[in-house]
Amino acid sequence: MTTPATYDEFRQLAMRLDMSRGKPSPEQLDLSRALLDEAGTAGFMSRDGIDCRNYGHVLGLPEAREFGAQLLELDAGQVAAMGNSSLELMHDALAFAMLHGMPGEAPWSRQGEVAFLCPVPGYDRHFAICEALGIRMIPVPMTQDGPDMDAVEALVKRDASIKGIWCMPLYSNPSGAIWSDATVERMAAMPAAASDFRLFWDDAYRFHHLTDTPRATPDIVALCERAGHANRALVFASLSKVTLAGGGVAFLASSPRNIDWWQKHMSVRTIGPDKLNQLRHVRYLRDRAGLERLMEKHRALLRPKFDAVIEAFETLLGEVPGVSWNRPEGGYFISLYAPGGYAKRTVALAAEAGLVLTPAGAAYPYGRDEDDRHLRIAPSFPSLDEVKLAARGIALSLRRALEEAR
Repeated sequence: MTTPATYDEFRQLAMRLDMSRGKPSPEQLDLSRALLDEAGTAGFMSRDGIDCRNYGHVLGLPEAREFGAQLLELDAGQVAAMGNSSLELMHDALAFAMLHGMPGEAPWSRQGEVAFLCPVPGYDRHFAICEALGIRMIPVPMTQDGPDMDAVEALVKRDASIKGIWCMPLYSNPSGAIWSDATVERMAAMPAAASDFRLFWDDAYRFHHLTDTPRATPDIVALCERAGHANRALVFASLSKVTLAGGGVAFLASSPRNIDWWQKHMSVRTIGPDKLNQLRHVRYLRDRAGLERLMEKHRALLRPKFDAVIEAFETLLGEVPGVSWNRPEGGYFISLYAPGGYAKRTVALAAEAGLVLTPAGAAYPYGRDEDDRHLRIAPSFPSLDEVKLAARGIALSLRRALEEAR
């Protein structure tokens, strides 16, 4: 296929490609094909003699909880193993808080207005949960070390309606930020006007490294306990982008009191998770080392795609004033910043050429990027050749948007 040098040449290719979500590619999903091929041979009796075909064990299969505890470096009694999506656990935790309150506290829905802090740019699905439940969102700026903690601390200290903050501490979606030790420690220790204030700690990319130097963040559960806020952190993680995106295992980790709270309300919602799937995952991955070996294979597929996007941006946008982008060390996204006022037009021009991107503003509460600058780029799903072409198309669309204004 001809490499386009102008937007018009890119548009003439009439490509049909959707890059709006950070989905694993078919090649990544194939890495865990054994979960499907060997499903019939994995058995249904657990290590402890539990018949996984039947009801029960609301907090998950014991060995699945132990596996999650190994990944999150916590005690198994502090971990629940659930269905395939950590997002549904976040939704349920917020819904339980609204309906029933946090342990020992009144339901949030009876406490007047409820608000959440939202570091921006951030994860659009976090914001969608808040919007669906009527929780007011307050944007706070992000840095490469995490949220602006001076702003966070000032807001949380004086406003009891602020019940929590969305946190993605490692390779944040979409900025790629790696939260510093100082930021995490301040999160754990900061005074809060709301006694039931919570950190919704989305550790989605804990093992999704793109470099040879894996990064990590401190143990937020231990830090909160040490600071006298033992129940502050709710940690969410999953195997959705480790094995099968639509068929993994999700984990909730927190203090024993919060896990008891979760079990109480989850027992009304379900008679137990898919323990057969949990058993298959434990027997397939075996331990943390097994997971890390699998993630090295993911990195081998993903890294060239991210490099291709960065190379195209450097070639076509490197000398364009007001344009910048990050170089993530992990995760699934690249943030591209256009000059103010040009993100939406760039997305529209890309769409006219057959390339669907995440809507401009999606990484902000209510879809409002007041500066109209941010674009979330998701290179994971298309083939490498498609990514190379799409990256040029994005850059050429941005250049055309700027040319139109001259």
